[in-house]
Amino acid sequence: MLTDTLLDTARSIQPETVALRRAIHAEPELGLHTPMTMAKVREALANLPLEWKSGSSTTGEVATLVGGKAGSKTRRVLLRGDMDALPMDEKTDLEFASTIAGRMHACGHDTHTAMLAGAAKVLCAQREELAGTVDFMFQPGEEGHHGARFMLDDGLIDPLPDAAFALHIMPNAEFGRVAGRAGALMAAADQFTITVKGRGGHASMPHDCADPVPAAAAIVSAIQAMVTRRFRATNAVVVTVTRIEAGTTFNVIPDDAVLQGTIRTLSPEHRAKVHELLAQTAADIARAHGVEANCEIEHGFPVTICDERAVKLGAKVAREIGGSERAWRDLADPIMGAEDFSYLLEKVPGAMFFLGVAPEGDDWSACCAIHSPRMHVDEDALPRGVAMLAGCAVEFLENGWGE
Repeated sequence: MLTDTLLDTARSIQPETVALRRAIHAEPELGLHTPMTMAKVREALANLPLEWKSGSSTTGEVATLVGGKAGSKTRRVLLRGDMDALPMDEKTDLEFASTIAGRMHACGHDTHTAMLAGAAKVLCAQREELAGTVDFMFQPGEEGHHGARFMLDDGLIDPLPDAAFALHIMPNAEFGRVAGRAGALMAAADQFTITVKGRGGHASMPHDCADPVPAAAAIVSAIQAMVTRRFRATNAVVVTVTRIEAGTTFNVIPDDAVLQGTIRTLSPEHRAKVHELLAQTAADIARAHGVEANCEIEHGFPVTICDERAVKLGAKVAREIGGSERAWRDLADPIMGAEDFSYLLEKVPGAMFFLGVAPEGDDWSACCAIHSPRMHVDEDALPRGVAMLAGCAVEFLENGWGE
């Protein structure tokens, strides 16, 4: 079957995939502008039959491959890989560890980019057998910077594809196994800042002040009760206060206290309800303490919702590549992390999948997770990711959603 050929081809270029991954890993870049990373990709894919488009908002680019096989239907599919790193120090002993202090590819975007480039090579080699068009989306700014939205706004995904697929590695998941689920895969992620405004003074005379600190502490507790008492236990809603700032010294009551944190929800309805209740709860608790509270919410990524047809397609490809039912795992529950691939999935049907890259034979459950400064990847899993991406494109171009 075609997926056997894809995996063999992906294995044959594994040294190139690994070399690109390591080069990107050693020089991580942050945010919407990753010019060194993009240059490495362009060099790796030089002289291939690809048409490139770039925009003004980011250094991301889209490479397009037009297949040479005529068909009754001309379909278009998009494959995406993100390129940016995280602002953190690396604590591995890798020979290709980050050379830039305060930056690390701890979320696997170096592997995502390398696997997408590998898929482009594999599909270019089979161009004459492709009945349709493939867009390869090399995207910066996934780590909270809305890179996918900017690339859409720049018109780089025009025309829109008929389907879109992405792959995310998991260093604490079984080697080579692909996982996914239909419906909500990852959460919407918003940030909140609650400013409690009081009236400061001497700490020995709180009766002459309007102390914002007890009110801030009460708001933290009230938020937890809000989640557990206003939402069903079966509805995944997470509101976490991650930062509290108030005061300057031990004997001064401050004017203000600031709370910050994250909101994670799995539906637009719950997202809107949490926003409303959070502002109401903060204001009511503050009023009871004789102070005021203002809640500001910064919208993050939407819920990542995977199309059932796309997940079935991915499961089929994963099983063909892996050669067994164990090559695929249905996720029972969503993950409360967030992904800006959701912007694509709001516009076109598609899916994101997870690829286990724990060292083969190790206790994968004990491995460091993504965003760990000690995260490791078994690079022998990368050909499976290359073949998975390429296989999803081939399957969709050949058979669509099976209609």
